[in-house]
Amino acid sequence: MAAVNGHSRVLKPGVWAPIPTFFDEQEELDLDTFRKHVVKLAKVGMQPVICGSMGEAFHLTDDERFTLFKESRKALDEAGLHDTVIIAGTGGNSTRQTIRLSKLAAEAGADVVIVIPPGYYAGALQKPALKQFFLDVQEASPIPVMIYNFPGAAGGIDMDSDLINSIATEGSNICGVKLTCGAVGKLTRITGKTAVQAFSSHPRKNTVAPEFLTLGGFADFLAPAILGGRGHGAIMGLGNIYPRSLVRLFELSYKIVTDSNPSAEDIKKAWELQDLVSEADASFTRGGIAGTKYFLQKNSGHPNRRMRRPILDYTDAAGASLEKEDGVTGLLAFEKALEKGQ
Repeated sequence: MAAVNGHSRVLKPGVWAPIPTFFDEQEELDLDTFRKHVVKLAKVGMQPVICGSMGEAFHLTDDERFTLFKESRKALDEAGLHDTVIIAGTGGNSTRQTIRLSKLAAEAGADVVIVIPPGYYAGALQKPALKQFFLDVQEASPIPVMIYNFPGAAGGIDMDSDLINSIATEGSNICGVKLTCGAVGKLTRITGKTAVQAFSSHPRKNTVAPEFLTLGGFADFLAPAILGGRGHGAIMGLGNIYPRSLVRLFELSYKIVTDSNPSAEDIKKAWELQDLVSEADASFTRGGIAGTKYFLQKNSGHPNRRMRRPILDYTDAAGASLEKEDGVTGLLAFEKALEKGQ
C-alpha cells in the first residue's frame, strides 16, 4: 500500500483514462494543460494512466516521461487527490530500459507501471522470451507491474491467456493486465484463473495491488466485461472525453454484479448507457489520438491539438465531421446532463 503523508493508495477495480501528452507549437511539453487535464478527470473518478499509447510514449524521451510522472503526482496532491492511483507507462525496447523507466516512475510517485511487450524485434520474441521479459521487469520494479497486451502497438505480438496466466502465477509483483486486443474470451479465461479464491493464495510482493485486475482496453465492452467476464474495469481513451459517463457505467455495472438481487431498472440503464458508449467509442477509435486532441481543444479549452511528428495534427475538416457523428453527439448530451446534475 503506497503511503504518502498519511494517505494510502491501493489499486482496485475502476476506470482509467490514458492521458494525452500535450505539446506547444514547438512540440515541447505543455505541462500546464497536462496537469489541469489530469486533475479535471480525477475529480470525477477517472484515474490517470501516464505515458501510455494515447500519451505518445514512444515519441518521448525517458526524461520527458519522468517529468510527466512527477508532474501528475504533484498536480493530484496539490488538488487534494492524494488517494488517486497513478499508472505509469514504462514499456521500452529492451528489458534494461523498461526497468530503468519503472524505477524512475516509482521515484516520481507513480503507484503501478504498465508495460507493453517490446515490439521492434517481435519476430524474435516467442513465448519464452516474452515470459522472461515480464518476470525480469517485475522482479526489478519497485512498484507493481501491469501487463499491456496491445498487438497493434507491439509489432503484432498478441499474448494468449495461457502466457498471461503463467506470468501472473509466477510473478509476485504482477498486478494485472490490460487487454487492448479486445478479446472477451481471453478476458474470461484470465479471470477464470486469477479472479478465484485459489489464486488469492499466491504471494503478492506489494500491498499496493492486493488483487490481480483484468482490465479492458476499450469502452465498447466495459459492461460486458464486468457483467459477463468478471472483469475489473477498463483503461479507455474515451475517458478523456466522457469521464462522468464512463464512471457511471462502471458504477452501474459493478453494482449489478455485487448486488445479490440487482434491479431490472439498473440493468436496463447499464445496457442503454453501454449502447451510447459503444457508438462514441467507435467514432473516437477512428479519430485516434489526433481526433481526441482536436475534440479536447474545441470542447475543453485546450490551447492546441499539436501532435509530435510523424503523426499529423487532425484537420479542421476531419474534426468537423467527427463532431457531427451520432455516437459523439449522443454520449455528449448524456455527459453534459451528468455534469449539470453534479
